[in-house]
Amino acid sequence: MSRYAIGDVQGCYTELRALLRQLSFSADRDQVWFVGDLVNRGPQSLEVLRFVRDLGENAVTVLGNHDLHLLAVACGSHRKRKSDTLDDIFAAPDRDDLLGWLIARPLAHQEHGDLLVHAGLVPQWTVATALALAREVESALRTDPRALFENMYGDEPRRWSEMLAGMERLRFAINVLTRLRVCTPDGEVELKMKGKPARDHATLRPWFDIETRRSKDARIIFGHWSALGLLVRREVVGLDSGCVWGGALTALDLDSDRPPVSLPCTGYQLPDSD
Repeated sequence: MSRYAIGDVQGCYTELRALLRQLSFSADRDQVWFVGDLVNRGPQSLEVLRFVRDLGENAVTVLGNHDLHLLAVACGSHRKRKSDTLDDIFAAPDRDDLLGWLIARPLAHQEHGDLLVHAGLVPQWTVATALALAREVESALRTDPRALFENMYGDEPRRWSEMLAGMERLRFAINVLTRLRVCTPDGEVELKMKGKPARDHATLRPWFDIETRRSKDARIIFGHWSALGLLVRREVVGLDSGCVWGGALTALDLDSDRPPVSLPCTGYQLPDSD
């Protein structure tokens, strides 16, 4: 059995199937980990959802910010954006089954010493803390999704504290796990900054470059940051190589030393690193 991780698909179904063929992926033998953002911006989000769902236990996926956006729109808690390509999902006869499957996905998954998240972790969090907070959000998604989605949007609070409670606690956890790119060494998050990492910024660093980060006991596999591009280190793997923007869709064999496999993509929208 091989275990592959694949970067942000974002509705690029044709590229996903082509990449899996290139990997000689076997749906009844191998496992594929998706870093989140299965949907939106690309042309075939419906087909991607159906395909990944039908892989059953051979697929592991965490929720990304675009996946949560789809669920919030479906719940009536948020409006569609002009750049959204989600209408096929809303019109599908199996819409409710697909959305029910998606909302049951985790925000973090740990296995074999690897932690899968969409975006990142603040330096104060251990892996155990990240998993516990992910479970809190998942419980809110199961019990009262509308209440969560109506309070999910926003950039505050900007700093982690064990004293955070209620929706502020859940919002901070969602923002870190699905939106984080950079933060300060003391854990203040900056969620507006996009583009390539700023090498000369006085305080902000890519979250994975903070030396005091407490989650170094796991290899963290993430996506979300297309402008960063492919990043493969011993302790972190960033797999968003910007497929939907005309970059590539990238896969990594998690249990071998083989180099990543990247499939060039056509590009369906102009890059904005969202």
